[in-house]
Amino acid sequence: MPEGRSQARRLSQTPPVDQKPPRKSRKKLQVIVCVLLVELCERFTFFGIVCNMILFCTVKLGYDNYLAATVNLCFIGASTLTPVLVGWFAETCIGRTKVLYLCALLHFFGTAMLPVVAFPFEDFYINTHHMTHQLEPREQQILFYTGLLAAALGIGGIRAILCPMGAYSLQGYNQHQLLSFFNWFYWLVNLNSTVVFLGIAYIQQSVAQNLGFLIPFTSVLLALIAIHMMRNKLTYNPKKGGSLLTTLGVFVNSLKMCCLHYRHLSGDVVSWLDRAKENNGGRYSETHVENVKVLIKLFPLYGLQLLYRACITQIPSGYYIQTMNSNLHLNDLLLPIGAMNVISILPLLLLAPLIELVTTCFLSREKTPLAPAKVITLGHACASLSVLVAGLSELQRKLYPLVEQTLSGKVLHVSSMPCFQLAPQYILLGVAEALVTPACSLISFQLTPSHIRGISLHFLTLSYGGGCFLGAFIIQLAYFSSGGNFYPNTLHDGNLERFFFLLASLMAINTLVFWRASYRYIDLSVQGKALTISTLTEKLLHYKATLRFYDTVDHLSIDSVS
Repeated sequence: MPEGRSQARRLSQTPPVDQKPPRKSRKKLQVIVCVLLVELCERFTFFGIVCNMILFCTVKLGYDNYLAATVNLCFIGASTLTPVLVGWFAETCIGRTKVLYLCALLHFFGTAMLPVVAFPFEDFYINTHHMTHQLEPREQQILFYTGLLAAALGIGGIRAILCPMGAYSLQGYNQHQLLSFFNWFYWLVNLNSTVVFLGIAYIQQSVAQNLGFLIPFTSVLLALIAIHMMRNKLTYNPKKGGSLLTTLGVFVNSLKMCCLHYRHLSGDVVSWLDRAKENNGGRYSETHVENVKVLIKLFPLYGLQLLYRACITQIPSGYYIQTMNSNLHLNDLLLPIGAMNVISILPLLLLAPLIELVTTCFLSREKTPLAPAKVITLGHACASLSVLVAGLSELQRKLYPLVEQTLSGKVLHVSSMPCFQLAPQYILLGVAEALVTPACSLISFQLTPSHIRGISLHFLTLSYGGGCFLGAFIIQLAYFSSGGNFYPNTLHDGNLERFFFLLASLMAINTLVFWRASYRYIDLSVQGKALTISTLTEKLLHYKATLRFYDTVDHLSIDSVS
């Protein structure tokens, strides 16, 4: 009887089986809601800073157009690169939880600095002698760049730890399912961008002028609340199996072995990367080197995205300056400059469902859809055509007479050409982005083994960030090589169209090169497979290298073991 009562008591304390699935589903729903809330706040702060930075730099800080565009692109590039760097730092140094809190603090600090720079101090800080206290230009610049750097680091930490691409369980998906996921993922991101560009751009430019920089500060508070609510459930722990530092170490060790001519240790090798293997005198195992050899096949894809990304960055730089110097009036309404960015986002919102429908129709009829590599080639062609149209539009814009237009309290002399005539170049870049970005993510994910797919996506992210810095470098090069003529401060006195024609020519060459190299990315039916060998085999290979170093064995066969 006592045993029966205790057993009955244990059974009564055990929750029924039917109650477990609702609890798990409720918990999963809470995690999804919090992740969406954090990502919404993070995107809101990012686009809130980027949205009118050029207008703020030129009107408030007095920067030239080329310098304002360079600052904007460098901030975008830094915000794109920091998730990779902060993610590596979190895994190898102080842990993901501490990095998360540190990045949240940096994000708060950075977004708090921007209102200090943008806030009209003369309206509030008046002493007894009725003298206003304004920040000196040098102090303004120090606070401005400090805020941008802190915000970029904070954005990187939040993206890397709370909302990484690896958090989505994509293992076991076929090619169509992966393409569908990437299409809808970027569709949601751009839907958020549409709301931000319409709302924040109008507030910053027309309603409260510089007070719009308080919006990132407010939205980061929401992100901090979401982190505090679900701090343990929002963090994503990636699977082990490779790191970006190990991949770069294989390259460095291979180059070192080639430069030092250690051929007497390793003899002839099939690939120069094989010199990094332990059995050839290197420092890394057979598995690590073979994984890097799989990744190196994707390097042409990553490298050819640099110039394409430099073209995409014309939306927040060159195209923005064009729009700022065009007629923004629609009847009696002054349109925000960021509203033109919505025109480039509309193709992304419309093409994602259309591509999904077309792909489904092809598969239902047992036909093969267009290969992702060909889709990328078509997108690169659209980007090149967009920049060419921008140059032609600039020639047409300069033919219109000048009119006065007030932006952020400053009267500017701009062209009377309506800004909507610039819409074709925005639409073409939007089509290019809708075609290229999901297809690149699909190829990077599909052609690599499962345990190094995170590294593959990291390299793709590095190419996107590097493209932003390449765009800033091209602007600087064009400005100084032409004496300011190719990127003028007053558009009617220079030739901005020559800059667009130069970029279009480079992008056309980039498209042809990718078209010639795209054959290696056509067949995605066979996923990349890394070499995996037993521990005993690796030890024997290392023993073989040791014997060869002491010149005691000329040939040793390991094939029978492996």
